[in-house]
Amino acid sequence: MTLKQLEAFYWAAKLGSFSVAAARLHVTQSSLSKRIAELEDDLGKALFDRTGQRSVITDAGERLLEHAAQILEIESRIRSDLDMSGALRGSCRFGISELVASTWFPGLVARVRELHPHLVLQPQVDLTLNLERKLERGELDFAIIPGPSSSPNLSQEKVGELAYQWMASPERLASGTVLTARHFAEHPVITLSAEAGLTLAFEKWAAEQKLEIPRALVCNSLSALIALVIAGVGISLFPRSYVAPLVRAGKLAELASQPAPHNLSYYFQWRTGDTRAVVRSLRTVTMEEADFSVSSPLWPGEARID
Repeated sequence: MTLKQLEAFYWAAKLGSFSVAAARLHVTQSSLSKRIAELEDDLGKALFDRTGQRSVITDAGERLLEHAAQILEIESRIRSDLDMSGALRGSCRFGISELVASTWFPGLVARVRELHPHLVLQPQVDLTLNLERKLERGELDFAIIPGPSSSPNLSQEKVGELAYQWMASPERLASGTVLTARHFAEHPVITLSAEAGLTLAFEKWAAEQKLEIPRALVCNSLSALIALVIAGVGISLFPRSYVAPLVRAGKLAELASQPAPHNLSYYFQWRTGDTRAVVRSLRTVTMEEADFSVSSPLWPGEARID
């Protein structure tokens, strides 16, 4: 029995897929299958039932799973204790929203490089629900996205909160306009697609007001959405701090509503039971570096969009 064999078994069992486990461990699927088969031969027990279309963990596999987790955690602690610098190695795949990527994320990368120069970061920028699905499947180590998540398979810690406000081009609606049902009937509402955390928050707000949105446009990019509103195509919800330079420059007008839109909270999410050092360490760094009060560097100074 070797650590590599236990590691292969553990991730195949936890992720429910040999191919996903192989990708996580950076080995071929055939190599992972071979390690598991060797472990089964050594123990004299089948750990997976391979008679169906998908391999299903056996009773023996279930009994081994907790032991494997404990052994791999001990290995992780030994490596951390013997490495006086505490530096992590290998690669880390994680998901972030577009807003995180375009605000305080560079500071997070700089801090991680300082603490863990041999750790390769592999970020993926996507919409909230897409990243949650990837995280649940084990394709990501963690994600920094709007929440909270309702999945029992994910744990989470709140990172920050953003205040949102309705906005439009000043040519479409004057600053300070109090939105009514008539405004929503007359002006197209531009939102991100249904997989976005902002859209989920918007739909909840509209449902609470029993407000129907007869005209709506969908965009998959926050920066493109902002450009569409500036161009006068419609109105939308934006984080106030993120677009503050555009408001000061007169590119966007802040609108009022009763009640005000919900704030949107961001969370560091990881798979429940994943106690690896890389997840623990980057969660700590994220909590220290996250700053949702900053505006986007895409609009420096007084913000020019030509």
